[in-house]
Amino acid sequence: MASINKVILVGNLGRDPEVRYTQNGTAVANFTLATNEVWTDKAGARQERTEWHRIVVWGKQAEVVREHLSKGKQVFVEGSLQTRQWDDREGHKRSTTEIKALRVLMLGRPEPGEARASSGGAAPEMVADEPPPPEDDIPF
Repeated sequence: MASINKVILVGNLGRDPEVRYTQNGTAVANFTLATNEVWTDKAGARQERTEWHRIVVWGKQAEVVREHLSKGKQVFVEGSLQTRQWDDREGHKRSTTEIKALRVLMLGRPEPGEARASSGGAAPEMVADEPPPPEDDIPF
């Protein structure tokens, strides 16, 4: 039987995207995305929980993300869940789970003076145009 690894999130950037480059010059952007869950508990009190997600974007899409996204912006992210492991400088094993974004879509209203795509005022969509490089080429 086939398996599926798909993540869809809508949330707000927790910080400006950080872009680095691999040794072969491929751009990779990282940012955090906050999603909120709101509910009413048994006592009738409103409760809220924020979940933070690490997002990684590769290639030309990473450069577009750097250019168009900033802290607080609302975005739609579609991708897959990925866990990486490495040894830190002290030799300790570390790991992180992140969303490898294949599609990023800006949501919300533009800021004053901010350009929008010419397609009827729609937000520019950023779609992966190339697969990510092998894991041994990750710059962090």
